[in-house]
Amino acid sequence: MLDDLQLFIHIVQQGGLSGAAGYLNLPPATVTRRLQKLEQQLGCKLLHRSARQCVLSQEGEIYYQAYADLVEQFEQTQRQLSEAQQHLHGKLKVLAPINISHGYLRPMWLGFCRDYPQIQLELVLANHREDLIKSKADLAIRVGPQPDSMLYQQKLGTIDKLLTAAPSYLESHGVPTHPSQLKEHKLIGTTMWTKWQLTHKENAQMQEVFPRFQSIFNDTEMTKHQTCDGQGISLLPLTEVQKELEQGKLIQVLPQWLGERRDVYLVWPSGQLLNEKAKCLRDYLRDFVRRHPTTIDR
Repeated sequence: MLDDLQLFIHIVQQGGLSGAAGYLNLPPATVTRRLQKLEQQLGCKLLHRSARQCVLSQEGEIYYQAYADLVEQFEQTQRQLSEAQQHLHGKLKVLAPINISHGYLRPMWLGFCRDYPQIQLELVLANHREDLIKSKADLAIRVGPQPDSMLYQQKLGTIDKLLTAAPSYLESHGVPTHPSQLKEHKLIGTTMWTKWQLTHKENAQMQEVFPRFQSIFNDTEMTKHQTCDGQGISLLPLTEVQKELEQGKLIQVLPQWLGERRDVYLVWPSGQLLNEKAKCLRDYLRDFVRRHPTTIDR
């Protein structure tokens, strides 16, 4: 409907259907059909049409006054973005963790490359922290504390960790009702988090768990696969298991208890101003994280 309202505004401004058709480079029949469709959706006549002219109806005048300025602002913003995209070109080197890029951030990378085809994105994925200055990268995405004072840092968001298990495991081994019961279960770990610090969502009570792992991996993806296969309970970032939770492959265990939160940062060398390409990616990332929450209400 928004596109058709935009068309209606142009019909008025161009003095009729044929003028709007020429201005928008559309067949006159298409303009007529879309106007009729809009009138049906709104339940009123917007224009009184004759062989020579189009005159706004009373309802059409109301809609025109309400939307003309909005359409102009929208089209002006589109023009500005188009001009900005044309000026953004060249190489942009970014360092990022493997798992979060393959999973949570994957649609963001795809969208950025689609929306800014003139930017040559060089994405270097690694779970270890590569030297940002030596690598000559423009930006890096990092998870966890950032002690390096030689880097500017900007927080992008926060990721919750939660306990999950496959339905098959819970059916055969039962469902724990308190963290103290986890020692009675098969636990799957990652080498990054050998101690589980859990916090109650409502009363902020903390409980430390020192798991005796059935198996442990240095890769969260492998830990997730083992969990999905019904091998035990694991503590993983929400970004790693969100899809599996939505699909029912995993179930949250002890939902009132959450693991330590991990902050996600965008970092770049201190004393260095971000170039326009890097600013563009920064804003794109911020918008993506805002629209795709990585925390659970506490």
